Amino acid sequence: VQLVESGGGLVQPGGSLRLSCAASGFTFSSYGLNWYRQAPGKERELVAAISSTGGATQYAGSVKGRFTISRDNAKNTVYLQMNSLKREDTAVYYCNVYRGIWYWGQGTQVTVSS
Repeated sequence: VQLVESGGGLVQPGGSLRLSCAASGFTFSSYGLNWYRQAPGKERELVAAISSTGGATQYAGSVKGRFTISRDNAKNTVYLQMNSLKREDTAVYYCNVYRGIWYWGQGTQVTVSS
């Protein structure tokens, strides 16, 4: 199993970023996936989750209405569209999947700063 995140970077408050997580090594369309984030000095937290078909999603209260999780099962990729970014969104963002054990990507840094 391999998960590779991309799309992070430096963005001003109020800006947008789209993160991608490319997956391989398993039947992507059979599994739900999640986006987590970890800010400096804080525990890792669940940001968003999506079901195997994409028909069900859930969000942390702090990002609801600003972030959108989606997936393209033909491309084995899950996305996180982040709008109206705030300084407190600064973190390393990870995607993960549970297949008996948790698999994590290496993460992508998102920094929201002026």
